[in-house]
Amino acid sequence: MNEPTPARLYATLVGGALVIVGILGFFYSSGFGTEKAIRRETEEVLGILAVNGWLNLIHIATGLLGLAAAAYAARTYALALGLTYLLVSIWGFLVTDDGLGALISTVPVNTEDNFFHLILGLTGLAAGAATPKAKAAARRARPARRRSGST
Repeated sequence: MNEPTPARLYATLVGGALVIVGILGFFYSSGFGTEKAIRRETEEVLGILAVNGWLNLIHIATGLLGLAAAAYAARTYALALGLTYLLVSIWGFLVTDDGLGALISTVPVNTEDNFFHLILGLTGLAAGAATPKAKAAARRARPARRRSGST
């Protein structure tokens, strides 16, 4: 790995946290209910975040992707996941009624989830924006070459 960057830190910390949250979520709810059964199939991790089996799988998959991307595509991961979570939070705020809703009629969300997704989205975009592109960073790291014949 090269030097630490905000995006690499984001990919590592958020990736690891999402894997842990996804695994922990299965201890609360492992059901894969549909919208009609969403209230029955949903539990709240630590009494805060609504989860079900689908959301647990999404958390694990995006977390593992972040851990893998930390070494070679951290900036892309931070920007992509940040934008995705920002859009999911906005969507979640729109579908949340009385503190609970469902995205794509399968994934449960509540108001706390929406704020959590908003924070993940904004920090991902910030980490991605604060990290220079790989080619620009590599150019700055290399010393300038002198042309032959010039003084």
